Amino acid sequence: QVQLVESGGGSVQAGGSLRLSCSAPEYTKRDYCWGWFRQAPGKEREEVARMNRYGSSNYTDSVKGRFAISKDNAKNTLYLRMNSLKPEDTAMYYCAAAGPAAGWGWGCPDFAYWGQGTQVTVFS
Repeated sequence: QVQLVESGGGSVQAGGSLRLSCSAPEYTKRDYCWGWFRQAPGKEREEVARMNRYGSSNYTDSVKGRFAISKDNAKNTLYLRMNSLKPEDTAMYYCAAAGPAAGWGWGCPDFAYWGQGTQVTVFS
């Protein structure tokens, strides 16, 4: 079982920034894929960003150029830097892990491990 703990959510005015953090066990330092997802009330969960075991990242179109996923292996922590926030970014944000991903090449298995979520509210 991979335990993930998010932090860094909060309320911010439109145009502002937040950085979400997700701590992970040290043994997940390699061979795991990482992702950030969000779910707004009444909407389906949406993948926001993912990073494969090689550090290659992808973003959903609505956050490209504004959000950045990164990982500090020394701290075993995943981040999501969110700039130029919009009210439509308001949601519960979850970090997720998929792995071990060895044997998947540049792809990832299904995300099987989830954090508890952290709320992001953007007001205009």
